[in-house]
Amino acid sequence: MAAAAATAATKGNGGGGGRAGAGEASGARKKKGPGPLATAYLVIYNVVMTAGWLVIAVGLVRAYLAKGSYHSLYYSIEKPLKFFQTVALLEILHCAIGIVPSSVVLTSFQVMSRVFLIWAVTHSVKEVQSEDSVLLFVIAWTITEIIRYSFYTFSLLNHLPYLIKWARYTLFIVLYPMGVSGELLTMYAALPFVRQAGLYSISLPNKYNFSFDYYAFLILIMISYIPIFPQLYFHMIHQRRKVLSHTEEHKKFE
Repeated sequence: MAAAAATAATKGNGGGGGRAGAGEASGARKKKGPGPLATAYLVIYNVVMTAGWLVIAVGLVRAYLAKGSYHSLYYSIEKPLKFFQTVALLEILHCAIGIVPSSVVLTSFQVMSRVFLIWAVTHSVKEVQSEDSVLLFVIAWTITEIIRYSFYTFSLLNHLPYLIKWARYTLFIVLYPMGVSGELLTMYAALPFVRQAGLYSISLPNKYNFSFDYYAFLILIMISYIPIFPQLYFHMIHQRRKVLSHTEEHKKFE
């Protein structure tokens, strides 16, 4: 789950389809890009996703201005958030068919973790939808995704503004911890309701002789953030230095 917030510095060459691979500073070895049809599709995909997350951002701002409060803003963007985050499952397919040079396993983990948080936690436990922690990760995701999909759109068009590149490799410093905090607090807030309702849990005895405790499963996911978060965060810091220093050196020779 922690990896889901780490989209700001680790993805393949402009495909919007894998979430782990820095691409820009890969050195002498450069992978061959997608063909013309795949490139056209990926440009359209990234433009649509950029627009989708912009809709979510505008929805948040409009709801805040109308209400004069940041509480319970989730309800104003619930449908587009669910839709565009679920559509991101296509990014696993992008990696699987090879039009984006990123790991299928890592991309699957990162995309599915967000989908899990949206559907299996926030959607399923209605009581947490008014929690401020939900707004925390929604804002972090929204800013991250607008930057990320813009980054890939311009990269595919071979015209990447430095400002977008800088934002992609800098704003995660704040957005990643912000998103992770929101995710953890939301799951923590859901725990008592999950336990009380026995949500998604399977108890013995049953004909399959199988049991599953969703409450314990959520706790394990939360614990998994402890080793995952520092590794990804410092990896992104390293990527930032690598990519931005490479850009500065390139400018000096121009």
